[in-house]
Amino acid sequence: MLTLTQRQERAARRAARVAAMHEAIRAAACTTDERMCAMTHVTKPNKGKSKAATAAAKGESTNALEAHYKQQKDAAKAEKAAKVAAYRKEVAEKLTKPDPALDAAIKVSEAGRETKKVKAAKTRGERKPGILALAVDVLRDAKAPMDCKAIVEKVLAKGLWQTKGKTPAATLYAAIIREIAAKGKEARFHKTDRGQFELSAAARK
Repeated sequence: MLTLTQRQERAARRAARVAAMHEAIRAAACTTDERMCAMTHVTKPNKGKSKAATAAAKGESTNALEAHYKQQKDAAKAEKAAKVAAYRKEVAEKLTKPDPALDAAIKVSEAGRETKKVKAAKTRGERKPGILALAVDVLRDAKAPMDCKAIVEKVLAKGLWQTKGKTPAATLYAAIIREIAAKGKEARFHKTDRGQFELSAAARK
């Protein structure tokens, strides 16, 4: 692991190399006349000032290194703009041309949605009545109050309802009691005796 002094020395050497490279670029950018003037210590103030003033008026850089970087930046911007224009043109051409694969995919998707809608409507339309609704039908045909076990037997005999439960009569009894407690006089069932039910006056209307 390098010490602080070694890191500082390395950074100084790197800075010296960068400075030398920049100096070489500046030297390469100088004209022959400027080199000769520097060697012979001859200055041309009027000409130098006029060139600098002209470059500043045009918004150009007077530094050769800055001009080099600016040229690279402008070239990168132009290349990016050309790529964007080409991409937009390609997208516009694709939008105007028919795409059989895309059209087929859209049709398949729409057909799938329609199929799901039909199945959902069919399922809602074919929904079988619950045990409470079937119990109401059984009690409507009955001439006397019935218990839940007899009601369930009637429903199962007609094949209108199926269950895998071991105590369907208890399930029906609990459902009837809940409806009576929740709706009161508006309930469809009326309890006549222990475990015995008949249709209420509201259900007979």
